[in-house]
Amino acid sequence: MQMTSNNRRVVALIDDDAAVCDSMRCLLEAYDLDVQTYQSGPDFLNEEEPGIDCLIVDCYMPGLDGLELVSELRKRGSQVPIIMMTTTTNSAVQRRAAELGIKRFLEKPFSHKALLSAIREEPSLVVYPSFSNLRSR
Repeated sequence: MQMTSNNRRVVALIDDDAAVCDSMRCLLEAYDLDVQTYQSGPDFLNEEEPGIDCLIVDCYMPGLDGLELVSELRKRGSQVPIIMMTTTTNSAVQRRAAELGIKRFLEKPFSHKALLSAIREEPSLVVYPSFSNLRSR
């Protein structure tokens, strides 16, 4: 697990909607996470740094979609945990996601509570003290 110089876990957030990135970054930073945002899969792949603790990615983006991005990461040997955001899930998407090791989905629009719950369930992040008290905030 990568920790930034201030001992915060690193979450990469990939969504083509800048407003989604901004609002989620503000929320997650309030829980002491270091959030790196990207507007597309290729942007992330070009700048990817090793040690991301969790990746939150939109399933449906123009160009390289979220499943294609995760597939490319897996080909490169990355086993980073993924939380997939989607406007709709179907059996084909769920099947492909399972093949890629994606276990957590957030259906848009989702609440802050749902986002925090998905993150709380991610083992690479729950060890950080701020996340052990998510329900109390």
